[in-house]
Amino acid sequence: MDRIFISKSDRETEIIGEKLASFMRNGGFVAFFGDLGAGKTAFVRGMGKTLCPTAEVSSPTYAIINEYSDENGKTVLCHVDAYRISDDDDLYSTGFYDCMEYPGCVMAVEWSENITFALPPDCVKVSITKLGDTERSIRIENAPKDLKI
Repeated sequence: MDRIFISKSDRETEIIGEKLASFMRNGGFVAFFGDLGAGKTAFVRGMGKTLCPTAEVSSPTYAIINEYSDENGKTVLCHVDAYRISDDDDLYSTGFYDCMEYPGCVMAVEWSENITFALPPDCVKVSITKLGDTERSIRIENAPKDLKI
């Protein structure tokens, strides 16, 4: 099921991320699409507030992958920045496929358009489009049917 939400601020984008993550406590894959500054990291920050509330989620631009754990030390969120990834060898070298094997872990992948070859067919796709300085259109494909904001 596809859903479209309008966010008027970073905080509202985070809240949408929190709500989606509440359906993913046993793992999943979220592929993000959108221009630079669209709000992808804000959305993942919201996911982190649900999955690992004590973590300070930040952009993995230079690290490529940031892993976040819950209060028990279990990795529950892998936040990936695929901006600089050009092929499967690049992706493999980051540890991406290892993260996909973590039981119950949610993969949140920014710049997924660069790794379409690695996206699971059943992944949730989040496309964020700038409508103004702070307003965003957020389209979620394969959204849980009960997702409400």
